[in-house]
Amino acid sequence: MLRPERLGLFLVFSLALALPGCGREPVYREQAYVFGTLVEVTLYGEPEARARSLAGEVFREFQRLHDQYHAWKPSRLTALNAAFAAGPAPVPVDAELAGFIREASELSRRSGGLFNPAIGRFVALWGFHSETFVPRLPEAAAVEQLLAKRPSMEDIVLAHGTAASRNPAVQLDFGGYLKGKALDHAARILRRQGVANALINVGGNVLALGRRGNRPWRVGIQHPRKPGPIAVLDLNDGEAIGTSGDYQRYFEVDGRRYCHLIDPRTGRPAEGAQSATVLAPPGPEAGTLSDVASKPVFLAGPAGFPASARAMGTAAALLIDDRGVLYVTPELQARITLVDQEVELHRVPAGPTTLQ
Repeated sequence: MLRPERLGLFLVFSLALALPGCGREPVYREQAYVFGTLVEVTLYGEPEARARSLAGEVFREFQRLHDQYHAWKPSRLTALNAAFAAGPAPVPVDAELAGFIREASELSRRSGGLFNPAIGRFVALWGFHSETFVPRLPEAAAVEQLLAKRPSMEDIVLAHGTAASRNPAVQLDFGGYLKGKALDHAARILRRQGVANALINVGGNVLALGRRGNRPWRVGIQHPRKPGPIAVLDLNDGEAIGTSGDYQRYFEVDGRRYCHLIDPRTGRPAEGAQSATVLAPPGPEAGTLSDVASKPVFLAGPAGFPASARAMGTAAALLIDDRGVLYVTPELQARITLVDQEVELHRVPAGPTTLQ
């Protein structure tokens, strides 16, 4: 199920179209539907015509990324996956795709393999390479056979403008990476055009530029089982925040929920958490990090998520377990304001940065 109204993070203020002379704040917001989710660009202090043009440029870049790197419709990514499946012979890749593979491989290493875009075959096996999901479980034997092949980013070799895979089971799926990359591309477009104040939201991954007038941009962290936010926080210039949850893309069989977040260690949908949120510090790849890091944090569970978050460079993190208990690191505890006062809160002590 895809629920566009519950996308992990959302704006918690009213937005008005920028209209001169009407006494409203000079805020312009435009929405579109890309990457199978709702995307928003909000600009502060820009004339309406210029804001519309800027938003259009950002949306065109989003659509380009969506089309070029789609995981199951014909794209340069599906073409590369077909070449990987055919054998180990190198095939040409352009600089952008090679850069994505190189960066995703490094992030996978930092995550201890919990972030693994090479497991696209598992995502397809569980029925998530589709706009709608059929509530049907794959054959256990098929899962085990694929798990034995252990596809990983380390199987991919980049050299001299080519890519090859030593493992034909590798199938790239950038679903846990591309929305964050889109945030960074959008930020670069807007900064290049001289935009100082904007908020970019790609399916619950949000990056802030500047401020909303005389105050920071404020966002809410979606409650995974209730309408509305569980907490709110202010984003500083250049920060990005991302949430992964089991409530966006999932199906149910016999009362049990199966979400799209596949654990590379088991080849099965992750269990033990309802959602995970990370706050990425300012930097040229803050958006990418906010998207990627929430996945290993989700998979690590209550015991392992603090170390996972710190290893990814996103020590400010929280996790809501399968009972609805909220765990939050000191770094994020200092930033959030709880909205749901009924939630059970566990404060996580500071700890080591190594994964167990």
